[in-house]
Amino acid sequence: MPGRADPQFCAADFDRPLHGVISNLTGQPAQANRNLTGTPGFVRVRPTMSIVDPQRTPLTHRERFRRQMHYQSIDRGVHWEFGYLQETIARWHQEGLPSEITAGEGPGSVEAYFGVDPSRRLPVMMGIHPNWEGETKILERKKDSAIVQRPDGTILEEKTAGIKTIPHYIKFPIANRNDWQRYKERLDPNHPDRKKVNWKALGEELRHCDVPVGVWIGSFFGWPRDWIGFENIGLMVYDDRPLIEEIVGTLADLFCSQLEMALSEVAVDFAAGWEDICFRNGPLISPAMFKEIVIPHVKRVCDLLRQHGCDVIWTDCDGDIRPLVPLWLDAGLNCMFPLEVHPGSDPVWLRKEYGKRILLRGGLEKYKLSKSRPEILAELKRVEKVFAEGGYIPHGDHRIPEDVPYDNYKYYVREKLTMMGWKPQEIRAIWPLRNFK
Repeated sequence: MPGRADPQFCAADFDRPLHGVISNLTGQPAQANRNLTGTPGFVRVRPTMSIVDPQRTPLTHRERFRRQMHYQSIDRGVHWEFGYLQETIARWHQEGLPSEITAGEGPGSVEAYFGVDPSRRLPVMMGIHPNWEGETKILERKKDSAIVQRPDGTILEEKTAGIKTIPHYIKFPIANRNDWQRYKERLDPNHPDRKKVNWKALGEELRHCDVPVGVWIGSFFGWPRDWIGFENIGLMVYDDRPLIEEIVGTLADLFCSQLEMALSEVAVDFAAGWEDICFRNGPLISPAMFKEIVIPHVKRVCDLLRQHGCDVIWTDCDGDIRPLVPLWLDAGLNCMFPLEVHPGSDPVWLRKEYGKRILLRGGLEKYKLSKSRPEILAELKRVEKVFAEGGYIPHGDHRIPEDVPYDNYKYYVREKLTMMGWKPQEIRAIWPLRNFK
């Protein structure tokens, strides 16, 4: 998440009547409030048992994140988002987004423009190092695509026109043990470059930081999937399981080495990883095999994090994650993200199933944002009770797609912030919402 927008960025007036709309937390008729368009929306009523307490002293970003993810009262909810497709940003340029805003994240980005709350990440070195040298070679040009070879040996077909979807992979860099050795050499925890950070100095710098501080924990099975291939790794867990176990164990050794150096000096509020090993019908390998091969190493890392006081731990995994959730929870990975609703990873269901044992991020169906205002509002109201309970940061369940109009996104952000207890003047501080109706 990037830094917060500059103070001149803004919001809309949220006092509005709902004409009998029922608060789905209190069961009482909503008080009379209406926006300038007369569109029903969220009211400023603190629902029974809501963690939002508008009377409490304003919190720092860091205090707010910690309290929200520990089911404690807050002044207003954390405003984070997942990101945006480049095609979406290009469309929004035609609909009012300033042309100089071209990035989804970082300084001067869409997230910054929409006032997304800031965070910091520690500079751990979890991946391949040194990186593969050389240029990407174009092997063949086609009408709307090109077949290219990357420096690591990967061969794939990329779109060169139209919507740039996930590329078609033709050859992957790891097919056997000899290929793996090339990678293993670049995952050495003792490489001098992995020990250059002055963690003591950074810990002192961040000791009084007022934004959440996080640490990257890499990928246990997603990276091997990228290196070996989707179908290939599904076969390799049977054909050469010891090799898969060695790869996962090597990664975990590296992660623990980096974390031990960092966490001995720096206090962190969250840990974040990446997997993307599920699709709409569930995980790439069986939960039983995942439990045997991967979970022991996930637990090693989570135990280390918890020893150093970090107990908000998530991984980014799309698709239907439900078969893996109990395994992750048992290992100590307690936050699920980004909760793609259509395949079944619904925050409402997950909270009902696991209660306050689980933490959540995401879970607002991205495609609903292309619909009408009442449909967008209904999607927000669907998760309202989960937010009010705590332990949940609502945002889109993946990058915002190109079929979402710019005005729809502005409406969604405004209504989401209202649901999370933001005051009208706070919303008016977000530039694209300052006069939005």
